[in-house]
Amino acid sequence: MKIEQLVDCQTILGEGPLWDVQQQRIYWIDSFGNKVYRATVEGREVETWDVPEKIGSMALRKDGSGAVVALRTGFFLLDFATGELEAIGDPEADIETTRMNDGKVDRHGRFLVGSMDMQESAPNGALYRLDPDFSWSKLESGIMVSNGPCWSPDGRTFYFTDTWSEDIWAYDYDLDQGTISNRRTFCSTKGQDGVPDGSTVDAEGCLWNAQVYGGEIVRYAPDGRVDRRIEMPVKKVTSVMFGGPDLDILFATSMAKPPLPHLPEDGPLGGSLFAIRGLGVTGLPEPRFAA
Repeated sequence: MKIEQLVDCQTILGEGPLWDVQQQRIYWIDSFGNKVYRATVEGREVETWDVPEKIGSMALRKDGSGAVVALRTGFFLLDFATGELEAIGDPEADIETTRMNDGKVDRHGRFLVGSMDMQESAPNGALYRLDPDFSWSKLESGIMVSNGPCWSPDGRTFYFTDTWSEDIWAYDYDLDQGTISNRRTFCSTKGQDGVPDGSTVDAEGCLWNAQVYGGEIVRYAPDGRVDRRIEMPVKKVTSVMFGGPDLDILFATSMAKPPLPHLPEDGPLGGSLFAIRGLGVTGLPEPRFAA
């Protein structure tokens, strides 16, 4: 196994690595730097798009024209050719203390995105499903910091976390309706240095989670047992996704500055995009938003 600094991008709050199998490019975001990044698998040809406010997550669109992005004030379409944004709507327009955060696309092309309390101190966030017709539904509420949405290989188990609960949950997922039920604790990080942040699932059905502030990436077996731990060169590792031509490289984002003053600092590697090779594991292609 080899961990390398792929791009020295110094993202304030790097998040959301997203490998696109069609373009063979890695995307990621700087949530506090208000940017979308794209690069080759070698970390070259780095491109950026600016957005006007904090960005929580993104999903590539089926038609290839751009992405749907979850910004502080709701859902928008980002045109890669022009850099222009088109507003879809804001599920929390009446709440001033929250912003949209982590999100992923299900097997039917729907974008599931959670929101978070910006002070990370109250359960004011929720989980939403944005459908291809640009309507949305609330799936869960009472969330402080939404993170880590992803699915089992068959798409019928949905994983999700409220970071400061220190638990990762599993739900039954109805692929036809796009609904969740039967929430249970999949695994817990209580008593450890890190708390759960972004996740992905590999082809064997194991969940990989970035444990932010603890500097580890942890692989969990489908029954929730710890299978493997990877110690990262930074404490504030934020999210992970498999990519590369063979889907065998684990990309990991990190943050250069902690969002709250009591959280740990990192050295000059903080905010980098990392690539981890030689794991002997492959991931799954990430679906596109079906609009």
